[in-house]
Amino acid sequence: MDMPNIRARLLVVLVVLCGFLSVAGTPSASAATIADSLSFDGTALTVANGRFVDANGREVVLRGYNVSGETKLAENDGLPFASVADAKKSATALRALGGGNSVRFLLSWAYAEPVRGQVDTTYLAAATEQMRAFLDAGIRVYPDFHQDLYSRWLFDSDSWYTGDGAPKWAVDLGNYPDESCGICLLWGQNITQNGAVKAAQYDFWHNAYGLQDAFLATAQTTMTYVKQHLSAEEFAGVVGFDPFNEPYAGTYDSGQNSRTWERDLLWPFYVKFRARMDAAGWQDKPALVEPNLFWNGNVSKEEGGLLDAGTLGSRYVFNTHFYDQKAISGILMWGNASDGQYVTDFGTVRDRASAAGTTAVVSEFGHPLNGSTAGKAPTVLKAMYQALDSRVKGANWWSTPATSGPVLSGTQWQWDIYNGRHNELMNDNPDKVLTSGDAWNDEDLSAVKLDDSGTAVLRQDARLLDRIYPSATSGTTVAFTYEDRSRDGSITLTWNPVPSSLPNVASLVGAGQYSLLVWRSGGGTTPTELHLPASFPTATTTVVSDLGTVYGPPAYTSTTKIAAAAEPGGTGSRRLLLTDSDSGVLHYALVTNGATAPSATVLSAARTELSAWAAQRFG
Repeated sequence: MDMPNIRARLLVVLVVLCGFLSVAGTPSASAATIADSLSFDGTALTVANGRFVDANGREVVLRGYNVSGETKLAENDGLPFASVADAKKSATALRALGGGNSVRFLLSWAYAEPVRGQVDTTYLAAATEQMRAFLDAGIRVYPDFHQDLYSRWLFDSDSWYTGDGAPKWAVDLGNYPDESCGICLLWGQNITQNGAVKAAQYDFWHNAYGLQDAFLATAQTTMTYVKQHLSAEEFAGVVGFDPFNEPYAGTYDSGQNSRTWERDLLWPFYVKFRARMDAAGWQDKPALVEPNLFWNGNVSKEEGGLLDAGTLGSRYVFNTHFYDQKAISGILMWGNASDGQYVTDFGTVRDRASAAGTTAVVSEFGHPLNGSTAGKAPTVLKAMYQALDSRVKGANWWSTPATSGPVLSGTQWQWDIYNGRHNELMNDNPDKVLTSGDAWNDEDLSAVKLDDSGTAVLRQDARLLDRIYPSATSGTTVAFTYEDRSRDGSITLTWNPVPSSLPNVASLVGAGQYSLLVWRSGGGTTPTELHLPASFPTATTTVVSDLGTVYGPPAYTSTTKIAAAAEPGGTGSRRLLLTDSDSGVLHYALVTNGATAPSATVLSAARTELSAWAAQRFG
């Protein structure tokens, strides 16, 4: 992680101061088999034309969560879960409650290589089994060797702060000064103010003591192990690898700045990591590479974004984070987020990926759920999801949908079922046992927790988290929006109302939720898929499309243009399937839960309105 709560406010200081729902009907065995095979087809995702693409040529959008900050703790030995059973419970909940189809899966260098040159295969085996729990639930995975403040072993047992990442032996090699952050109220200030952290980061990027070589060797061994111990079908669900979380120089060399540091030290590291992926048999999977950490927010003016790396192409994905440091600070943004708050920020992500010739993923975003700015979370998160969906604010979407841009992939920070139930000895100090929140530097961002019965429950509005999104588009996505009607306390947040110029569409939607996808067909026969949230029961979901109109989509068959089916993985989550058989044709589909048994007349009238609107806006 991770800039929420504390690290985000750090940057402000730096800048300012220096349940199962089945589809309608019971499909035949053959139809069920066809539907179950649509998303996981035994082949990996690739990157083409600035999008993730599956074996059927469909554009794929990844949405989910980071699993999880538990990896940063010692209580489960650097693993996201205490057991495979807990991993399965988390995966099922993530799919059924959180609507996710992917996770960023955190790994720890410290536990992978506790002794220099000796990779712990027991750790790798446990991590691989926990990954398998998500893959078996139909959830794609991309691992991340995570670090924050370089290593926990830089910190004294009585320190106010802690870190994660590098093993103890790596810290011992440096003979670093006693850690001290001076006047630091926020944990992230250690990045640029703690001499030990700065020196250790500097050493890693300059390969002092062969530290970077050791890390790369461990990464290759890890990737080789994972590939060898997953089946071919399971390995197909592994998207790629995130080499390093939130990289930072520590200290710049003379005359160096953030941009030249990326060029001279960070990018060569990614090239080396890419070679290790190839050697481990991951040559067909992209490296999801992050720019310097100051690129991840909306306060720092430091330059970056891998601007001098040239065309990244299909072997790399532009991978960034985003936290609203102004909102988290409690100083630089008064009040809540509003419609369109982040469309410019996320538009910059789209533009940078496009210029680099690749796709993008926002692998971390979020906002604290506890503390002085927690009240902003409902609007901040809604605005972030809105910006992932489209680069157009809600008030303008219906009039200018053609500038919507590609739908961004993203994984929220975080999904930790142990939230509020930890037993972490901070810096191995038995007198500092952390149990609340995320049990790490006072953070509290998990979207989930276990209740007293051991059942996973959401800590945020389900309408916000469990969303419609186009998980696979047969052709090219032209525009997309989703009005989730999530709540800020007792207030329903409606930022994209249907305009009065479409009275029958507005009548169908009413006070309900709705999405609208516009795509241009690509000539394939595999359906377009949209995730159906639990708030969209199949029997009461309305679809208005140029492909037809349906109230209560039927079960999928190879001849049904609009249908519903279970998501793969047996978690009870569902999807809408839209099948076209042409190429280069503009299609649209409105999906809403606002209507109750609408008449054929209303459905036809709404279709007429949408057809005229689409012809006008995209003609």
